[in-house]
Amino acid sequence: MDSPTTTFLGILRDRVEALRAAGNLSEALHAANAAVEKAQQSLDPDLDSIDVFASALEIRGDIHREFSHLELARDDYRQAIDQLEDRPDRNDQIGRLHAGLGAAYDGLGLEEKAANHWHQAIDHFQLYEPPLMLDIAGMSNNLGFLAKAKGDIETAEAHFLKALEILHSQLGQDHELTATVSSNLGALYQTSGFREQSREMHMIALETRRKLLGENHPDTAQSHNNLALALLATGDRPWARRHFEQALASYEALGVVFAADLEAVASNYCGFLREEGEGQLADRIAARVCKVVELRNGGAAPAREMAEHSN
Repeated sequence: MDSPTTTFLGILRDRVEALRAAGNLSEALHAANAAVEKAQQSLDPDLDSIDVFASALEIRGDIHREFSHLELARDDYRQAIDQLEDRPDRNDQIGRLHAGLGAAYDGLGLEEKAANHWHQAIDHFQLYEPPLMLDIAGMSNNLGFLAKAKGDIETAEAHFLKALEILHSQLGQDHELTATVSSNLGALYQTSGFREQSREMHMIALETRRKLLGENHPDTAQSHNNLALALLATGDRPWARRHFEQALASYEALGVVFAADLEAVASNYCGFLREEGEGQLADRIAARVCKVVELRNGGAAPAREMAEHSN
């Protein structure tokens, strides 16, 4: 690839990244289209030329996925993988492409294909020197969700535990990603009846989120709700009440943007209050929350009933 073409493609790549950073995905997609077209026109057997084309496809695939153009994203990722076939020097990029392709298939509801590509992503991340452990943790977390959705609790637990082990090793407990996987594992234990284990995982996630994010953050509020549900399951009703109250207060402070989360927490808390014989308080809270939901809906009535909410 000649120097002027390389310079031109570099300009386009920088423009794509600048536009994405600014949130202008529509223009970023146009720039990515131009980069793919130019790279394809200049494609030859030279490895540098192939690398540039594959990278342009990857960038465009990522943008298509952000737009939920999942079939187009899938096609870009596939083509890029084909270009880099049998390239051990590109294991990091091939891993990313399989990760993106898995996400596209997951969005299309093709879970088996998603799992296949996430496993392939792990293989390539492991072959990179040194292994890309945080990327492996991300794929393991994704695979945990797929296994949980299928009802395969044992496999889901193995994937979440692998992700948690890596994150503890690489980042420590006091990190948002570690807290997220702890919460995911807690939710798995909750649905599968391992009440004490669920309680501990949600406790760990909450402690970390409180420390890093503060009380009035949506993730912290969600952890309060999750822990409250876990505490109910272990019979700690007074303690559960305190966490429901904090979750409710935090979501109310966050405003109408989080009205759906507020609605879900209120449903859980109001159900608890009615079991405690405090129906009038539950009604007052429900009415208060209903006003917030109506503001979100432009004054319309809620479109669905409130449901239990967890990570």
